Amino acid sequence: MNKRNTDPLLPPTSIVLLSIGSTQLGSAIAKSLIKELNPIAVLFLRLGFAAIVLLILWRNQIKGNIRSNYRCLILFSLSLALMNLSFYAAIDRIPLGIAVTIEFVGPLSIAIANSRQFLDLVWVLLAAVGIVLLAPTGGLLLDPIGIGLALLAGTFWSAYIFLSARVGKALPGGAGLALAMGLAAVVLLPGGVVAGGSAFLNPKLLLVGFGVAMLSSAIPYSLEMEALRFLPTRVFSVLLSLEPVAAALMGFLVLKETLTLRAIVAILLVTIAAVGVSKKSN
Repeated sequence: MNKRNTDPLLPPTSIVLLSIGSTQLGSAIAKSLIKELNPIAVLFLRLGFAAIVLLILWRNQIKGNIRSNYRCLILFSLSLALMNLSFYAAIDRIPLGIAVTIEFVGPLSIAIANSRQFLDLVWVLLAAVGIVLLAPTGGLLLDPIGIGLALLAGTFWSAYIFLSARVGKALPGGAGLALAMGLAAVVLLPGGVVAGGSAFLNPKLLLVGFGVAMLSSAIPYSLEMEALRFLPTRVFSVLLSLEPVAAALMGFLVLKETLTLRAIVAILLVTIAAVGVSKKSN
């Protein structure tokens, strides 16, 4: 076999960084779209368009043990919908970088809970200090509801990770994700249509919604699958820990969101904790 045919077009680490950038750019655009549409309507557009694309891509793999795993698939789709809905509601109230940092506590907690090393205490303390620094004070006016929604998104993210592993083992390739996207879009259909209303007749908004779906779902998921063909999970997890920093950067570049020094330090502390946990847990 010709080795060139099996090599990635870009270095695997670059592919992951592109995935992270795509995800957070999609989130930044979604936040700007939320100013014109309700978060439910924006999420419905994202999941609906993403489901169509993923179902087309994985149509030949949608077979097998769907009936015997329907309960897990339904729970997976609900966690997907609720995770993103609470996250979109959060970024409607607080800066993108801060929302992603708080949300990241969910998967970070899972990684810490699955390890028994003494060094974990350091990562727990770093993450805890970071989150405390993001708490509302006189100098850092954050919406408490927005913080609560970001924490809720992190909780559903934890459930999503657990259920994603189960669905991934039960269904081939990306078929489980494609089906979950479709089910989640169906769940959000009534609320999305009511919240969007006549705005869904606006071609410009639909085009932006399609862009969010591609940037936040179809493109990053595809890039991650390609990167994982060449990267150890340890390296992948460490790179993925850069999400909060990428979110803060996109928030600044796209949304002109500025952060206080206190918030920047908090984001860096949570990111360092995530990198530390990822390096020793894989």
